[in-house]
Amino acid sequence: MRWDELMDRAGSVCEFCGATEQLSGVEITSEDHVLLCETCRSDDAPSVHWRCLEGAVWSVVPAVQIAVWRKLGGIDEVWAVEARENLMMEPDVMARAVGEVQVVHKDSNGMVLEHGDTVVLIKDLPVKGAGFTAKRGTAVRNISLVPDNAGHIEGKVEGQRIVILTEFVKRK
Repeated sequence: MRWDELMDRAGSVCEFCGATEQLSGVEITSEDHVLLCETCRSDDAPSVHWRCLEGAVWSVVPAVQIAVWRKLGGIDEVWAVEARENLMMEPDVMARAVGEVQVVHKDSNGMVLEHGDTVVLIKDLPVKGAGFTAKRGTAVRNISLVPDNAGHIEGKVEGQRIVILTEFVKRK
């Protein structure tokens, strides 16, 4: 995220405590950044300072929610444990907070694919090791999603179980 976008989103204040001095962007995940003051970026801030997180838990910005949730997890005080337990996040935001990467399979048009869907090939595909070409327009029924790779699905073409790149299919 660009500096000016981060400053605009945060209103030019620390997204934890509201301070306006010595602000800097901090990467929380590869796609999430927050704007924090020097005190909130440091590990040796006084424990009383972290009470500001009780207000920050109400942010609607996913990046701030993730950062607050993680910071509260490192504070061993009753108020912090309660605040962390009561923080409401969407499931995908919570997955990013705990470090889970949710794999979403999408076809060539950006439509989400699900296990059991039927897709159609949009290009002739030579099938390595099988000695045939899967023709454009071939329907592949009851696909399986490769769990750790959003770019791959599996399906049967001409009786052969093959791996197909999602960029070469469209959902039917």
